[in-house]
Amino acid sequence: MAHDAPLSPLAPKSYPDLPQIEGVRFATAEAGIRYKGRTDVMIALMDKGTKVAGVFTTSKCPSAPVDWCRSKLKSGKARVLVVNSGNANAFTGKEGAQATKLTAEIAAAASGAALSEIFLSSTGVIGEPLDATRFEGVMDGLVANASPSGMFEAAKAIMTTDTYPKVATAIAEIDGVPVTINGMAKGAGMIAPDMATMLSYVFTDAPIGADALQEMLSKSVKASFNCITVDSDTSTSDTLMLFATGAAAHRGAPKINDPKDRRLKDFREKLHAVLLDLSHQVVRDGEGCRKFVEICVAGAATHKAAKRIAMSIANSPLVKTAVAGEDANWGRIVAAVGKAGEQADRDKLAIWFGDIRVAHRGLRDPDYDEATVSALMKQEKIDIRVEIGLGKGTATVWTCDLTKGYIEINGDYRS
Repeated sequence: MAHDAPLSPLAPKSYPDLPQIEGVRFATAEAGIRYKGRTDVMIALMDKGTKVAGVFTTSKCPSAPVDWCRSKLKSGKARVLVVNSGNANAFTGKEGAQATKLTAEIAAAASGAALSEIFLSSTGVIGEPLDATRFEGVMDGLVANASPSGMFEAAKAIMTTDTYPKVATAIAEIDGVPVTINGMAKGAGMIAPDMATMLSYVFTDAPIGADALQEMLSKSVKASFNCITVDSDTSTSDTLMLFATGAAAHRGAPKINDPKDRRLKDFREKLHAVLLDLSHQVVRDGEGCRKFVEICVAGAATHKAAKRIAMSIANSPLVKTAVAGEDANWGRIVAAVGKAGEQADRDKLAIWFGDIRVAHRGLRDPDYDEATVSALMKQEKIDIRVEIGLGKGTATVWTCDLTKGYIEINGDYRS
């Protein structure tokens, strides 16, 4: 469990101060869903007029809250977000759908919001019924105690095997008016792309319409959360949502509905920076990890091919255990390239660890020095670069090493 696990050695040394965002308030509580002695439910209350966008898991076995959110997203409006940890409410049949509906009804009664404006997420154990009546005892207090300064505590409440809360912030300008973007995420295991590999929520006071939010979010996710992997397992509950209160309109920020509006350029860039920061934090908290690994593939036949090759390397247990053992076993990278199912030519392949080329044109590099590469492998961040030599396709993905700690965490997860 999150509160028992030792802090990841790749955890941030400090956390950013999260500026308050006008139009959104947070609160947390102990509902006793699974964990004892820690918060396990959080609420975000948003002012009327808040717009919302979302991206969800591609799993064919999605959780009941994912189904709920997808059905409510069409309106583009949001007032309440409720997230619990300890129970994923996934693979729970009609009972799970009923628990989701009851949770929303409890939140609606406490907040005064319509059911169509309430969004829900659950994370934790799959296949166990969620007792939604536990929310009845805490929901009124959550609504009453919500504060604009409560986001960091909210990030703590949604952790499961995470060893630290994940938050990020940025200031963007829209037509010269500053707007704030704050994000939080949870995730450490069951992390693989195809959206969104965990739970993440981003809030802004920018007055941007739902269609523009959705376009920016969907595009940015392709080069952030969809480019990370810890263990190749896509969750049933993956959710990424973006909420815009529009409060910056009072300070002169223009209301923008067109996703192609050039005034969104800086916002797009800052939103992507926040998502990339959060996605990297998820990898850095990978269960049992000690190394952060960046894999760049260039020269593939297409960008899609480059991505498949990069993910083949990133998901290879042999590559990941070699990194854990600080062993520059580039032969395992050759094997991962070869099995990816994309075009590759052994005699054109080149591989680098950092700025050291270890393999070239189908052979070990003539200048290869084991001692130099071994020293590089002791670093916390390992850069692997592969040149395919066939085209202009490129991709960058991020992963972590695979240690005994991962096995211990997941072997003990339900016990």
